[in-house]
Amino acid sequence: MAILFRLAKRCGLIDERPEVSIDATGLESHHVSRHFVARTGRMKQYRRYPKVTFVSHHATHLIAALQTRTGPCQDSPDFIPAVTQAARHLPIHRLFGDGAYDVENHHRVCREQLGIHSVIIPINPRRSHQHVPKSPYRRQLYERFPTRRYGQRWHAESTISQHKRRLGPALRSRTLQNRESECRFRVITHDLMILPRPWISTEHSPSSGTR
Repeated sequence: MAILFRLAKRCGLIDERPEVSIDATGLESHHVSRHFVARTGRMKQYRRYPKVTFVSHHATHLIAALQTRTGPCQDSPDFIPAVTQAARHLPIHRLFGDGAYDVENHHRVCREQLGIHSVIIPINPRRSHQHVPKSPYRRQLYERFPTRRYGQRWHAESTISQHKRRLGPALRSRTLQNRESECRFRVITHDLMILPRPWISTEHSPSSGTR
């Protein structure tokens, strides 16, 4: 994945201040849709499913990181591993996430350890008993939340939709280890489908006459 982002940077696809979003989605563990299974009354047999967390680059919809789990489960534990992985490939300037990632430590790690300029995560209403957050980063968002800028998080949903349309919503592997490998190959394929092909030079093309 690091090689793909070096190629993207060489092609001028990576902006000076990259913006990314983190989001999670479920994939099908069978090629029978969950809607069909629910209608046949067999949903309990398929209540566990592969869950993938993506960090996607807004300008290109390239996927910079992924974490795999078995759902249903909370999104929050995958935040730091996924963002840390993405920060190795991109100099992230601004990060967007939904309320599932509303944890002060997430802000602290992004700002103080990974050098991310801005982290925009809405305050999760589950903490309704705490009207004003006491922690500094969450309180800053509580007092001055950039609503219009947060609208850019649609890029994450667009990336997930694009990924499923092109590569399908279902995995073929059956074991947890194989599913994780399959997800990684899917992400590499997704990124390759977006990147141009600068590594295919004219000197190696059939028309050049070289062998």
